Amino acid sequence: MGADTAVAPPHESAGAPLGKAPAPGRQRRRRDDRRAAWLFLAPALVGFALFYAYPTVRGVYYSLTDYNLLSTPGFVGADNYRRLIGDEQFWNALKVTGYYVVLNIGSQTVLALLLATLMHRLTRSVALRAMLLVPWLVPNVTVGLVWMWLLDANLGLVNHVLNALGLGTTGFFTSPDWAMPTVAAVNTWAYTGYTALLLYAGMLQVPQYLYESAALDGAGEWRMFTRITLPLLRPVLALVLVVSLIGSFQIFDTIAVTTKGGPVSATRVIYFYIYEQAFNYFHMGYASAVAVVLAVILGVLTAVQIRLLRASRSDLA
Repeated sequence: MGADTAVAPPHESAGAPLGKAPAPGRQRRRRDDRRAAWLFLAPALVGFALFYAYPTVRGVYYSLTDYNLLSTPGFVGADNYRRLIGDEQFWNALKVTGYYVVLNIGSQTVLALLLATLMHRLTRSVALRAMLLVPWLVPNVTVGLVWMWLLDANLGLVNHVLNALGLGTTGFFTSPDWAMPTVAAVNTWAYTGYTALLLYAGMLQVPQYLYESAALDGAGEWRMFTRITLPLLRPVLALVLVVSLIGSFQIFDTIAVTTKGGPVSATRVIYFYIYEQAFNYFHMGYASAVAVVLAVILGVLTAVQIRLLRASRSDLA
């Protein structure tokens, strides 16, 4: 280089220094989505407040009164709950409901697991899955009426077939021994397909290579079901059992259109008992107390189920 060539000092070179921070005005502001999130949550929160939170608070209040729909509620404290403890009809309704829950959940879960496994291992037909949903889509009142006609002791098709086979006539909805198993069977028919699809969706999450590896090791279908499918299906199975438990305790419509709590209180479940106390005898305060106790029982049973089944953990992790 010539003698007249000047070299700029490092601090005077073009461009901003590497360590220099950008001007405050040029900093990009972080996007705050909280306002948009609350906006989208608002309809659900309003619906929850109107149709769940407010009725719950109102029901708890009524449970502490002598409300009867015809006069102003008067505060009676825990009198309704003390009456409930000595009410034999309440305990009988709770026992009948427990009997139905065992019948319904037991049969529904076993059949749903069988159907889901057959679909998963043999066929994945969309038409078959659609057919399984048809009974679930029919209103419960319609299901109850249809089966009441089919199982009628005098005019029912089922009893005509039984008579033709020489097995005699059975009063499915009129016999104290047969009424509750019949109601459980009707609801099992209505809900098994939906439950099977939930379990089937859970089975699709199980990696296929586990079954292929087990088959190479000589494992049969039963061994793969008990050692692979069931353990990995536990979170979905826990969800199904919790939903089925709550739904079984809420059985009402099938009872209302078929047996109306009879014969001799054989099907008077807890929901039908609450309905009778509230709208037949106008004991709204007492009915509210029974409903509060039922909510507490369901909360405890749900928590126990989730804890025992470890619903929040998956062996796939």
